[in-house]
Order: sequence, then structure tokens, then C-alpha cells
Amino acid sequence: MEKNKAPLFTFTIVAIILGVTLYKQFDFENLKFEKTGLAIVYLIVFAASIYFIIKSLTTTTNKGGNN
Repeated sequence: MEKNKAPLFTFTIVAIILGVTLYKQFDFENLKFEKTGLAIVYLIVFAASIYFIIKSLTTTTNKGGNN
């Protein structure tokens, strides 16, 4: 149980940082990113971290219900 908390915490911090960065780089007037290439990389890593967070949460809740 303790073993799963470290990656979950790490991916949560990464998701928060990348989410804020994507929000700051987005120009709402023109509906464009300031640096499109970098925003694509941020978005891919942000989506991957959200996926791993959800996967980690669902596996821990499924393991607890099988007893």
C-alpha cells in the first residue's frame, strides 16, 4: 500500500505543474499557445500523468474490494 503512494504523489505533482503551465501559455484572445511545440509535449505528458493517476486509483480501489 505504501509502495503505491510515491508514484501517485509524483504524477499528481507533475499533472498540477503541467496543467498550470499549459494554462499560463494559452492565449485566450487568439485561442493559441505561445509555443506550440512545447505545448504539445506538455499536453502529452499531462495526459499520461492523468492516465497513470486514474489507473493507480482504480487498481487500489479494486484490490481492496476483493477481500
